[in-house]
Amino acid sequence: MRNRFLAETYRHQTTNALGSAAKKIGDPELINLSIGDPDFVTPQEIIDEAFVQAGEGHTKYTKPSGDPQLVTAIRGFLKEEYQAHVEQDEIMVTVGACHAMYVAMSAILDEGDEVIVPDPYFVPYSDQVTMAGGKFVPLETSFEEGFQLDLDALEKKITSRTKAILINSPNNPTGAVYGRETLERLGKIAQKHSLIVLSDEVYEAISFGQKHVSVLEIADLKDRSIVFGSFSKSYAMTGWRIGYAIAPEYVIATMVHINESICFSAPSVSQRAALSALRQRHALQPSLVAAFEERMVYGYRRIVATGTLDVLRPKGGIYLFVDIRKTKLGSEAFAARLLAEKKVLVLPGNVFGEAGEGFVRIAVTVDLQKLKIAFDRIEEFIKTTGD
Repeated sequence: MRNRFLAETYRHQTTNALGSAAKKIGDPELINLSIGDPDFVTPQEIIDEAFVQAGEGHTKYTKPSGDPQLVTAIRGFLKEEYQAHVEQDEIMVTVGACHAMYVAMSAILDEGDEVIVPDPYFVPYSDQVTMAGGKFVPLETSFEEGFQLDLDALEKKITSRTKAILINSPNNPTGAVYGRETLERLGKIAQKHSLIVLSDEVYEAISFGQKHVSVLEIADLKDRSIVFGSFSKSYAMTGWRIGYAIAPEYVIATMVHINESICFSAPSVSQRAALSALRQRHALQPSLVAAFEERMVYGYRRIVATGTLDVLRPKGGIYLFVDIRKTKLGSEAFAARLLAEKKVLVLPGNVFGEAGEGFVRIAVTVDLQKLKIAFDRIEEFIKTTGD
């Protein structure tokens, strides 16, 4: 009886791993390497400009598709970075990239339409597909293959109900980065089977040693893709909740229509802060990206030095997907014991899909001093795993 007011869909819901991890935070001795919310504060220049903009009256609704000046600035950014010509009506500003993705799913999916997603995957993808009425179809990737797309295996997954392929590069949780050749081959497959490619590029700025390749640069994908971007990680603006979608005009128009019944527009002050971030990105972003790279490289070196754990060499993003299989512990057991015995909070790899079993995800969201303490504790812990 206690559940009779809930929709049938949610009466037996499972707990989202990200939400569960957040509930464990509070112990002062805990080192939290679970949620992708870095310790960096938004650059003061962005904060100051947002206050000025609020004082000048930017506290009302904007256009449902976004503040026109911000949309124009996003267009300029895409042109400069990727030589991509995107029209004003092909962009929608949203309350973070997850919001953009859910509205996009709602716009394109009919009941039972299939979306192929490389596994491991960002936790919300599965729920977003199913909540929009679609069918989530995982595509296994492996550590041994660098968690790269097996495009032959992908093509075998395609059925008459396949509507879209969802990719994420740099990838959360694995850290994999897809190169131009992979995206060009993916474009050929999408053209052949008349599919949409959904491309989550929220970590595009956080790339190490090579420039990010966007699907907007791929001729076969430009007109059949929906790209998701965000200001959260690349400008330390997680709490401002600003993202965006880039898609053909008819998709954006439908997304705007759907969103008018959800939240109408993204927060105006946050949009002005995002505009400030874009205008100052060449001055503000390099130090932030360098700090993430330093942390990722440090974590990588500590992990491989154990001789028991392993991880891919960092190419982008803020996550290390650590191979724990030599410890003989499952993902959940490893994470639970590490938390209980050493007060280091990581996420078990299996919450990111079946292919994540045997791994844990570490988010490099604390400074090097805390990372050192965390990895010291992890080293101590793995010495006990054979007990």
